[in-house]
Amino acid sequence: MPILVITGTGTEVGKTVTTAAVAAAAVAAGRSVAVLKAAQTGVRPDERGDADEVARLAGRVTARELARYPEPLAPATAARRSGRTPVRPQEVAETAAKLATEHDLVLVEGAGGLLVRFDAAGGTLADAARLLRAPVLVVASAGLGTLNTTELTARELRTRELDLLGVVIGSWPDEPDLASRCNLADLPHVAGAPLLGALPAGAGALAPDAFRAAAPNWLAPRLNGRWEAESFTTREAPAPLT
Repeated sequence: MPILVITGTGTEVGKTVTTAAVAAAAVAAGRSVAVLKAAQTGVRPDERGDADEVARLAGRVTARELARYPEPLAPATAARRSGRTPVRPQEVAETAAKLATEHDLVLVEGAGGLLVRFDAAGGTLADAARLLRAPVLVVASAGLGTLNTTELTARELRTRELDLLGVVIGSWPDEPDLASRCNLADLPHVAGAPLLGALPAGAGALAPDAFRAAAPNWLAPRLNGRWEAESFTTREAPAPLT
């Protein structure tokens, strides 16, 4: 798996912190890692972007960003409004492929969800994944509503004949409600793919050394971690009604 595409079921689901955790776990396993942010929106030229944040948390990784737009909008809209050149799936694929010749693992982080548009032609992260023939990791939220968005994302991946590696919960609450605890069993069912991790809420606020040390505990062995879905689900799932 030299290239892994990471998408979310929407915005603010913990995609960047999850990308950082995957990078940190891979580095801890002795792999060289590059992180490619396809399109960064809503960030000024002097501000840190998502790729920079991944590097801050994960440590020794190569961070690349293809384009940056100042307004917090979909990349195609942000590019049009700023008068700047949009990112195209072919450019994402070519850059990722080149990074893969120099690193053991390349993580391609999208913007928002799978079908957020990069350009006026309707190019998306899914198109880049198809060009790369790379598996896709879906980052989902924990609570109410996540089953619908996760299943829709998984269905789109299957329609496009893309490989869904699995699902990671981007922010597991300290005190999960009933919906969140039930979703541990339901998420892999609706996705048709395994649950490969759960990051604790606030993980991104940890000091980098603490984040790197803890990251493998949040991810399954498929992602260079030691997290076990069965034991986590058994511990957190609600007791059956009697």
